[in-house]
Amino acid sequence: MLIGKVVGSVVSTRKCENLTGNKFMIVEVLEHMHSGAKQLIAIDKIGAGIGEYVLVAQGSAARIGSGMPDSPVDAAIVGIIDDGSGLE
Repeated sequence: MLIGKVVGSVVSTRKCENLTGNKFMIVEVLEHMHSGAKQLIAIDKIGAGIGEYVLVAQGSAARIGSGMPDSPVDAAIVGIIDDGSGLE
């Protein structure tokens, strides 16, 4: 699991049918947590907003955590951090 900050959103009017109705957010992974990409696109089923720090699951954990085990989801926001002293 990673910690990141929501920095934007993505709008896609054409996508796989089983992704319709979902919100996609751009998450900037915290410097000390990333091993490769500094930003990723994560499906958001919990209502995170821009500027919030979030927990992100990847791979099969993202699909299961978002309740979409048969969807092409690689990253999902699974929690909003209330208190993250020392995050930055």
